[in-house]
Amino acid sequence: MAHTQQKKFYDRLDTGDQILSLFNYQPDVSFFVKDRECRFISLNRRGCEYCGVVSEQEAIGKTDHDFFPKTRADDYRRDDQQVMRRGKPLINRIESAPEKEGSPRLVTTTKVPLRDLRGLVIGLAGFSRQIQRLQLGTPNALADVVAHLHEHFEFEITSQSLAKIAGLSVSHLERQFRLAFGTSPRQYLIRVRLEQGAVLLRETDKTITKIAQECGFYDHAHFSRSFRRLMGMAPTRYRVRARSHTDTLGGV
Repeated sequence: MAHTQQKKFYDRLDTGDQILSLFNYQPDVSFFVKDRECRFISLNRRGCEYCGVVSEQEAIGKTDHDFFPKTRADDYRRDDQQVMRRGKPLINRIESAPEKEGSPRLVTTTKVPLRDLRGLVIGLAGFSRQIQRLQLGTPNALADVVAHLHEHFEFEITSQSLAKIAGLSVSHLERQFRLAFGTSPRQYLIRVRLEQGAVLLRETDKTITKIAQECGFYDHAHFSRSFRRLMGMAPTRYRVRARSHTDTLGGV
């Protein structure tokens, strides 16, 4: 009965744009719809700001590679393709903000597959929110923990020390952190460390071992395994690709 009422109501709507326009009134949320080729079909105002366009029409038909650094765009496209290939949502993925290369900001992103009337996946819809902005809506205890992770990522950080900062038990902190950010404090810390590692790979000539140490990893192998798992490539290959892209831009 409820499903029938829903269908009758939505069938009466003129277009889906009426609902999508609601996201324009969420200034801290970047909302987007993409087709099977990862081309933008819809963007809200925050999404337009990220892409550097005045209106949604300027982005429709284009992809992340038209607006963002190649390494970032490659990450976004890989996630898009995974969602559409598997037909399953990607929930609260912490990733680099869609800004200039080297930006330390992170966002939490959720993407869901979109299906046609036959049940075939024809695209996806998603939204992202900056972690820093999320903090404004989270308890001070969690904001303090996130700030500590960003400011002291290179040091050893235990669950007990984070729980003390938050004034919570370890289990309670883990539970609240996962509810707020979709991941554990430890996984969040690893992401922060890898983001810094990526910056050092792009902007310095430091060895992989030195970068691993400066970012808080046990050793070269631990850093390399974690980096490959997140970025889909070894640190050395990432450095070569990132610098090749920079050289190409410099020659334009």
